[in-house]
Amino acid sequence: MTFSILIVDDEPDNFDVIEAFLSSDDYHLHYVESGEKALATLPIQQPDLILMDVMMPGIDGLALCKQIKAMSLWQSVPIIMVTALASKHTLAQCLEAGADDFVSKPINRMELTARVRSMLRIRQQYQQLNSFNAQLEAKVAQRTAELQTLLYQDSLTQLPSRINLLERVGLLQAEQRTDFALAYLDCDQFKLVNGAFGYTVGNQLLQAIAERLQQHLRPGDVLARVGEDEFCFLLTALPPDFSLPTWIEAVLQSFHAPFQTSHCEIFMTACLGLALGDSTTTDPEALLQAADTAMYRAKRQGKGCHQWFNPQLHAATLHRLTLENDLQHALSYGELVVYYQPIICLATHRVMGLEALVRWQHPERGLVPPGEFIPCLEETGLVVRAGLVVLRQACQQLRDWHEQGWTTLTVAVNLSVRQFASPTLLADIDQVLAETGANPAYLKLEITESAIMENAEAASVLMDALRERRIQISIDDFGTGYSSLGYLHRFPLDVLKIDRSFVRDMHRSHRNYQVVETIITLSNQLDLAVVAEGIETQDQLQALKKLGCELGQGFFFAKPAPAEAITTTLRNQPLGPVPQPAVRAQG
Repeated sequence: MTFSILIVDDEPDNFDVIEAFLSSDDYHLHYVESGEKALATLPIQQPDLILMDVMMPGIDGLALCKQIKAMSLWQSVPIIMVTALASKHTLAQCLEAGADDFVSKPINRMELTARVRSMLRIRQQYQQLNSFNAQLEAKVAQRTAELQTLLYQDSLTQLPSRINLLERVGLLQAEQRTDFALAYLDCDQFKLVNGAFGYTVGNQLLQAIAERLQQHLRPGDVLARVGEDEFCFLLTALPPDFSLPTWIEAVLQSFHAPFQTSHCEIFMTACLGLALGDSTTTDPEALLQAADTAMYRAKRQGKGCHQWFNPQLHAATLHRLTLENDLQHALSYGELVVYYQPIICLATHRVMGLEALVRWQHPERGLVPPGEFIPCLEETGLVVRAGLVVLRQACQQLRDWHEQGWTTLTVAVNLSVRQFASPTLLADIDQVLAETGANPAYLKLEITESAIMENAEAASVLMDALRERRIQISIDDFGTGYSSLGYLHRFPLDVLKIDRSFVRDMHRSHRNYQVVETIITLSNQLDLAVVAEGIETQDQLQALKKLGCELGQGFFFAKPAPAEAITTTLRNQPLGPVPQPAVRAQG
């Protein structure tokens, strides 16, 4: 690399000396005899180093040094002062003026060469640092632009992002506009596509959906991707005669045709939630949340549905969130309790067993109706934790009743679909049995037909494992699920529970009578015990006894009650062994 050196001295002989001393190095030397000419030649020569005499007519070296160092373009160029005045005061003046180094007159070759090389090395390092900083700033600027693009544009579909959408909504709200709407769209069961075909196909499907949805944009409208498989329309400047129901129908119908990916055609459905611009709302996020809330309500109605947001919907959503939070608290602080409904021998009216039913003792509301909180438990997945609470309490109570003398009493505990599919179910049951000391032979686990048939092979393995633990297995709500009865002989079952819907209308002329009769006959042939649920009248009881049904439960006998009340009931019947209904032999 060749360096350019500017020499400023009013005596040409000094330049000749410097030139002679530096001739062995590959420098480009430039000479001017005054400070004025030095300032003029700077843009032309663009020196890497300046050697200047202190004592010069006109602008002297100190003043020239100050002026150059005051210029942002040249302040990084090192300056070596050449002076015959070697006093400390002069040297201090040079440094104060901004000089980087100095050389005394008469000039010594070794000193001059060393100081020039030192200053040029510093100059080179400074230039490298500047170059690095420039590159770094360019990279930062490029990355900032990329992040800005990512922030405002979805990288997969190239649609505006959620933040972009919210800013646009905010601008409309700032103008107090109400002639706009948000339509929040969510694809139904999109995760199944990723699970079945992989993320590559899933991404291709999202791109195809985005492309099709853009066909429903008017000038000025915006379509943004706001989640994995969620999109949101911003419909702006809606005229009074614009038909939103027609537009909604067109969007939902556009999903009727399959979407093409590189591997296959995929059929999808979607749900829409809509929220209208509101002059009382100035928060873009709140309006988007309103559309999102409406969309989730639409999904609960089924595939391909839509829902408008309204204050009642907001209140229902708030109630649901409050309920979910309270349930979390209930699970943490032991507010879930177990009630028991007796299972009665229809011939003797004797209590043969009990079904454990979860109840919620709210600290402020009292006993919360099961129909209010059990669906929330199931939808949120909290039913697995709640089920474990019920199982533990029921097993503890079963052991207590056995120790009090009711040694053949059984307790049935319901397993939800989620519980039955839980990978820790067997371990949880083993732990509860070990902790409580309950006899597993008197524990019955009630499972729905749907839980079994979702994965029949896995269900068979799981039920075999339960039977190895001597736990009895009961099919709950039998007759409401699968029309085929072929699965009954495939699984190690002990009990069938006839659903209350069949018991409700059981007079001989009604079809339910024949259904119940068939279930009882089939159970007898398979050595299964039968429990009729929902017995509420004497007529129902007599009909069931006539058909040979052994066991039953319902309000006709007793409502679910706390363990203390059940204990009182048990005391009113004799202790000791109670003949149990015949069940399939375990082994």
